[in-house]
Amino acid sequence: MIRDAVAATDAARIAEIYEHYVLHDTATFETEPVEADEMWGRIDGIQKRGLPYLVAEADGRVVGYAYAGPYRDRAAYRHTLESTVYLDADARRSGLGTALYGALLDRLRTLEGSVHAPVHSVMGVVALPHPGSVALHERLGFRHVGTLTEAGYKFDRWIDVGLWQLTL
Repeated sequence: MIRDAVAATDAARIAEIYEHYVLHDTATFETEPVEADEMWGRIDGIQKRGLPYLVAEADGRVVGYAYAGPYRDRAAYRHTLESTVYLDADARRSGLGTALYGALLDRLRTLEGSVHAPVHSVMGVVALPHPGSVALHERLGFRHVGTLTEAGYKFDRWIDVGLWQLTL
């Protein structure tokens, strides 16, 4: 089941899912776990902009989440968003990422009531190498539009970042 996130009840589980990537993966460039209160504020901030923040549930437990936020905060960028999706480590390669990301894109295509509407394009920002993430973006119609070399430093190494874009 895919539904809108409820910050007050989902923040702790979302923070738990995210912690795996913070501590063990380069999918995020954060290096310290995010507490539930901070995650609650992040969810609330996205939703107050009129943007979707979705969770996927299996057996009553949140197993993934996806959201879209501003690509950049300058006014001329307001119709371009950056998308994010994370899954519980045990839920990867199950098709859930495609379903969750697809639901997010469907919501963005019909977005109303936000300064970001209508959404013109969505950016996927991928730390490289992440072949699964690249495949997911390309399966959903994103195309590679550039690479930033050595844009981040985590786990004692420089990391390239690929940019994938989908025009809605």
